Amino acid sequence: MQRKQGLRWQVIFPFLFSWLCHSVSGHIHYSINEELRKGSIVGNIAKDLQLDVKDLSRRKLRIASKISEKYFSINLDNGNLYIADRIDRETLCGAAADCVLTFDAVVENPLNVFSIKIDIQDINDNPPKFVHNTVIIELSEATSPGRRFVLQKAEDVDVGVNSMISYRLSTSEHFRLAEEKGIDGNVYPELVLDKSLDREKENMYELTLSAFDGGNPKQSGTTSIKVIVTDFNDNVPVFAQNVYKVSVKENIPVNSTILQVSASDEDEGVNAEISYSFSTTANNILQTFIINPKSGEIKNIKHLDYELTRNYEVSVQAKDGGGLAAHAKVLIEVIDENDNAPEISISSISTPITEDSAPGTVVALLEIHDQDSGLNGEVQCLITENVPFQVVSSAGNFYKIVTKSSLDREKISSYNITIQASDKGSPEMFSKTKIQLDVSDVNDNAPVFQKLAHTAFIPENNLPGASIFSIQARDLDSGDNAKVFYSISSIDNDETPMSNFISINPVTGVIYAQQSFDYEQHREFSIQIIARDNGSPSLNGSATLRISVVDQNDNSPVILYPSPEADSSTFEMVPWTSEPGSLVSKVVAVDADSGHNAWLSYFLQSSEPSLFTIDQHTGEIRTSRCISRKRHHETWNCGSSERQWESIPLSFSHS
Repeated sequence: MQRKQGLRWQVIFPFLFSWLCHSVSGHIHYSINEELRKGSIVGNIAKDLQLDVKDLSRRKLRIASKISEKYFSINLDNGNLYIADRIDRETLCGAAADCVLTFDAVVENPLNVFSIKIDIQDINDNPPKFVHNTVIIELSEATSPGRRFVLQKAEDVDVGVNSMISYRLSTSEHFRLAEEKGIDGNVYPELVLDKSLDREKENMYELTLSAFDGGNPKQSGTTSIKVIVTDFNDNVPVFAQNVYKVSVKENIPVNSTILQVSASDEDEGVNAEISYSFSTTANNILQTFIINPKSGEIKNIKHLDYELTRNYEVSVQAKDGGGLAAHAKVLIEVIDENDNAPEISISSISTPITEDSAPGTVVALLEIHDQDSGLNGEVQCLITENVPFQVVSSAGNFYKIVTKSSLDREKISSYNITIQASDKGSPEMFSKTKIQLDVSDVNDNAPVFQKLAHTAFIPENNLPGASIFSIQARDLDSGDNAKVFYSISSIDNDETPMSNFISINPVTGVIYAQQSFDYEQHREFSIQIIARDNGSPSLNGSATLRISVVDQNDNSPVILYPSPEADSSTFEMVPWTSEPGSLVSKVVAVDADSGHNAWLSYFLQSSEPSLFTIDQHTGEIRTSRCISRKRHHETWNCGSSERQWESIPLSFSHS
């Protein structure tokens, strides 16, 4: 134990700390005196938690308690825990033997929770007090020496040795002080008559009763005792019970009867008339209960709250008309009702989280507190939606929300999570809160084309620079990971660079012809289009584009036979005896174009077109009828036995 500026503290580490994102099983225990000056040092919490002072701001060390953060503060520059406000033990804990303030110290990056307990030690800052400044005792002159009269006891709101009270009575030849220890351990002063009284000689005595506590230095309080000597009243009121015990539920209505005390007096007349009152100065009792002076019925004058006060100890006095009094104790136990729903507060949240976060990643820290006790204060926490997250209990009242499976931003990019905390009371009470968790993108999707193979048709003799096709790839990622850039490469075995023929806009995917195509030179070629995203590392996809050059009728037919290099006129010999349909000759021509553009039709031009015909498709020239002529006024007809030959000039053309 070390003492520094009136401060006592001790640190206990029963377990080793875990510096992962898990709860810490150890705790820190300090002990301080009440009423310390604001700014007093409790201890160096950073050193005791084995934290680096340089990391305190980054790790956001803080107190997680609505009550304790009023009284304590942490200096993130040096790690000291300071007194932030006046601490009055009696205000905080009343007459409880132990007064402990508990809070959790939370750090982040990584997330950790530490339990801090601070014992508030009592100092002797309250003197003993009597309920009344003056006590009047009416004593019959017939009272025999040795008779005892219970006096009001003094109350000291301190605890321990500071609340131990001893009494001293001023000097008197007729009276002396005696002390009686009650069943509750308290010392009750009694006035003892040592010598017989004679009202005719002296009818009143004034005494001073002093009460001293056990503190160092001692504090004291006094009350004046006036003993009025009267005629004979020899019976003191007697309570039916020395101690009354009762249990009531905290939700009983105001002005409900708690219990009724009863005392009797064997005297008659005024000496037997009993009045009841509370013998206490405690405000929490006088502001909560009232006693009927005639009936002894005790009622509550405000709502009881188990969470504020669980037990009341009330001293009740019964006094007869002759001034004799008796005292009894009333113990009132407040029974908890499930009248408080769990309170959910979000201590920390990490959003957005990357979609590649591993299962078990902590995304939020919750603190859930229920002011009730027992089953009414036991809390269970869950997520109501079917989401890839779950609640895991942590230290004390803390709960962690962790991922329970992998995430996919392309399917769900944001989660609205409803967290429900319910107690185990009957009926159950619950509360809900919502948190939004966004999922950030990682580059896990390559660009994808709608089709893997495309075909584009380009008429030959196109204008250089003309747009010939447009292609698009889709990337399911977002941001830079979804920005797509296009490029092309050849997949044909051609030594000529594809960039001489085709170009692509890297952003829009529009494809342009770099030159005019000639069907007779390049009828078809294929290119590979690469789509690459802007992620890191970059991902890519590809598609094939087949480009077909469409023929145009840009070539005239060429006659192979008769040879165009010969004379412009070609002669064929036709027998006069040729039958109709006889083959005379055949014209052969070709066209460099294709398809319909290469289909040829033949037409014959002749001075005597009726003698010959040409087949429009094959180019064959045949006789259309018998050939006849007149010679020397003789007519030769088809089938004549004379075989004369004669040449006939023919000319023809093609189209």
